[in-house]
Amino acid sequence: MIGDKKVLFSGMQATGNLTLGNYLGALKNWIDLADEYECFYSVVDLHSITIRQDPAELRRRARSLLTLYIAAGLDPEKNCIYYQSHVSGHAELAWILNCFTYMGELNRMTQFKDKAAKHADNINAGLYTYPVLMAADILLYQADVVPVGKDQLQHLEITRDIAQRFNNIYGDVFTIPEAYVGKVGAKIMSLQDPSKKMSKSDENPNGSIYLMDDPDTIIRKFKRAVTDSEACVRYSEEQPGIRNLIDIYCVCTGKTPAEVEKEFDGKGYGDFKLAVGEAVVSVLKPIHSRFDELTKDKAYIDSIIKKNAEKAEYYALKTLRKVQKKVGFPERIR
Repeated sequence: MIGDKKVLFSGMQATGNLTLGNYLGALKNWIDLADEYECFYSVVDLHSITIRQDPAELRRRARSLLTLYIAAGLDPEKNCIYYQSHVSGHAELAWILNCFTYMGELNRMTQFKDKAAKHADNINAGLYTYPVLMAADILLYQADVVPVGKDQLQHLEITRDIAQRFNNIYGDVFTIPEAYVGKVGAKIMSLQDPSKKMSKSDENPNGSIYLMDDPDTIIRKFKRAVTDSEACVRYSEEQPGIRNLIDIYCVCTGKTPAEVEKEFDGKGYGDFKLAVGEAVVSVLKPIHSRFDELTKDKAYIDSIIKKNAEKAEYYALKTLRKVQKKVGFPERIR
């Protein structure tokens, strides 16, 4: 707790480009949480280097992501938006927590197995201990809740296990985080393979709408979206491609699936896909405009980076000093 508010932590990697799925499924729903929670949103660039990165490109993407957080509607005066690498407590706590994490627990992490298969030429220790750094991210701010998708639930569970283990030895040090259960974001699927989530790392660029795609690119991708042979706009399990497009259209327009079916009754897929594309363009247009404004205002973004890093570090150090004392590190002489 900070004041009378519970703490919420989340973060995104500064690799790849944010997709429409990231926005509609997560970012859009974060905007109103500041009224209820003390929110920390990190650009998790420490996590990014488990895979080799071009340094200049990583810096550019990190700044772009932080700017996009703000452009999408997160108020940096109400939310702490910061670079993970600017708060050394993340790495310091991760090392301590490594010493309270068992090899067997890390061996069970399915994401490590998936990533190791994709990056067989660079299976590094950071990739292996990634869940411990994630645990440090969460526990450092005494987070009460963490918004997680199904693919991250395993990481939250190991975070809880590590925290409980530490608390059992040293007393009530860490808040045990819960999965955030609130407004459910739309689950947006790939436009080319509706059995898979829309992803930043999709090998087929036509499968994902990226947040900074221009209007012509967005329309073109929707025109190429996979449908089926039924040739009617119907919301059903048998039509996963059309169902996905209806979900996107509903989130962008506020309409229900039944209203969408009625609106496009008797119309072909061509008309429908164009309408979905135009609805997405309409939603993203103000984000693009705000992003362009913010990108030009270097001094403002720099001030946010500095101010929020100081705020994050203040709360991080409160936890880190307590942990260091508990494990027996010498007190610092000031």
